[in-house]
Amino acid sequence: MYPLKFQSIYFLKIWGGRTLQLFRNNLPKGSIGESWDVACHHNGTSIISNGKFKGMKLDDLIQIKGNELLGNTVSKYWFPLLVKLISTEDMLSVQVHPDDTYAKNFEGEMGKNEAWYVLEAFEGANIIVGTKNCTKEQFLVALKNGVLDKYLNKIPVKKGDVFFIKSGLVHAIGKGIIIAEIQQNSDITYRVFDYNRGRELHVAKALDVIDLSLKGEPCICKEEEYDGYIKTPLCSCDKFTIDLIKVNTIFKERSDKDKFFIITCVEGQGKIKYSNGEETFSLGDSVLIPAYLGEYAVEGNIKFIKSQP
Repeated sequence: MYPLKFQSIYFLKIWGGRTLQLFRNNLPKGSIGESWDVACHHNGTSIISNGKFKGMKLDDLIQIKGNELLGNTVSKYWFPLLVKLISTEDMLSVQVHPDDTYAKNFEGEMGKNEAWYVLEAFEGANIIVGTKNCTKEQFLVALKNGVLDKYLNKIPVKKGDVFFIKSGLVHAIGKGIIIAEIQQNSDITYRVFDYNRGRELHVAKALDVIDLSLKGEPCICKEEEYDGYIKTPLCSCDKFTIDLIKVNTIFKERSDKDKFFIITCVEGQGKIKYSNGEETFSLGDSVLIPAYLGEYAVEGNIKFIKSQP
């Protein structure tokens, strides 16, 4: 096995635009809002873009390589993570995601916890995370009366901010933001309010799963200095763990035979060196590190997110 790179899967979105051109030179025409960069879902599955398995779908390779790719503790029948870039030139809907129990019962798939790393935030950028001092009854009345905004916790964001969006937390991404999102492998969103753009809403299900006790705040992260790099644990939950690695000279480690890693470049560019070769990656790229890869190193002027199930 070797570090796997993938073709990006682009999605047109009403709130999207062209700002992903800051990172990509292959953007298709139209209002692009999402790029699924490591995905194994029925709404989009990655195709490998490098090496021996170039052109193969990720789900097909999983069936062939199994534990060697995913690790001894990860099921080959349900890939656990989805990594994407989101680019907004307008507001996303005010929305919420269900937990695993609700999603399995009503949608037949996993729920969604997710984490955001802000890659770019233009002037005036803000997000909605959580609510302010309201009950579900007050929330619903405000929604019906068109004054929901008074109960939404809107905060400014800047490049490098990190947020953990737990299932049940009301949230929305504002305009003028590019984020890297690491999430459970799910595509379930319940829209509460969509700025009168005519799309379907899911108010009843949203009210079932909203947890108004959840607070939305940036993750407070403490740096840990090592020989050649700085590691900053960003967030951890029972679905995934995410660390930020800033390479000063070199980052070395051995892959984990129990689980795969995904590394996503959030600044600069560099090389991944392993026993049989090397792969380059740069801003916005994601690379899957197979569980049985063995020793590998990252060199370059680079900062990347390392996520793992």
